[in-house]
Amino acid sequence: MASNLNALRWAGQPGHYELYYVSLTDRGSGWGVWIRYTMVAPADGGQATASLWLMAMDPGGNGAPIARKATFSADALRASAEPFDLRIGDAVLTERGAEGAFEDVAWSLRWEPDGRPAEHVHPVLQRARLAKTVLVLPQPDLAIAGMVRVGEREVALEGARGGQAHIWGSKHASLWAWTHCNDLETVDGERRPGDYVDGVSVFVPRFGRELGPNTPVVGRFGGDEFRSTSPARVSRNQSSFALTAWDFEARDGDRKIAVDVDARRESLVGVTYTDPDGELAYCYNSEVASLRCRAYERDRSEPSGWRLVETLVAPGRAHFEYAQREPVPGLELHVR
Repeated sequence: MASNLNALRWAGQPGHYELYYVSLTDRGSGWGVWIRYTMVAPADGGQATASLWLMAMDPGGNGAPIARKATFSADALRASAEPFDLRIGDAVLTERGAEGAFEDVAWSLRWEPDGRPAEHVHPVLQRARLAKTVLVLPQPDLAIAGMVRVGEREVALEGARGGQAHIWGSKHASLWAWTHCNDLETVDGERRPGDYVDGVSVFVPRFGRELGPNTPVVGRFGGDEFRSTSPARVSRNQSSFALTAWDFEARDGDRKIAVDVDARRESLVGVTYTDPDGELAYCYNSEVASLRCRAYERDRSEPSGWRLVETLVAPGRAHFEYAQREPVPGLELHVR
């Protein structure tokens, strides 16, 4: 099923954008890394392009965040669905790894596939084509080995955790926040491999005004899948976000999670996304954010109606993005 979710949706039509990304944090080095394989076909029928991106950040503050992007003609993009294999130039992404190099950066990553994918956009909305962007997680929880090279520094990954996502559509939202984390532990330091949370909160223009936030959230806790993605639930999930923080709650039946995400301003990488109609979105991303997730179960004997089951944390090991339609004053845009 991961191959189906990773299948390239672009068939040469104008007005389309599509991207695949791998985001990871590495306990051994403390580094966070974000690798993107992207394409955009302008709505006016102009030349489609494909790009490779690599962003890296060191939570120890040893230098500014690093961002690189290389752009090619869309002729450099090649893809097959079964087995999944995506290539831009010499760079490749498959169900078992990713490799590539350009300018002064390179990556060689490998992992065992995660056989339990997740989808943020409810199938009803996908079939009705009401969503201008679709986000899926073919591989939400990966243990990643290999290396990443930035300039003269090469990092051998030790205990890296991350995920691989696929996004396609015709237009980005006007304002959003996103997070992913699959390197969680209890407050006592007990690691919870297999647990993860991934969510996005968006405002979209409809009928001459901004609607939102709409907040689909997926995850896995104690081996049980968590899905808060129905149209009714997405509109009711509580969400409040800003440049460096996001607080949200999401429910799935008799379960609820409350999540706080915080990113240091100096860790943010600023990049621009270009919509097929040419409009820009200004995005600020940290792969070394911190996250706290409180998991609850319905309990009528509690005054609130909810009983706290456990609290999971990920200091410096969560991925976070904030985006809007204007640049943030005083923050560098590393990729334009």
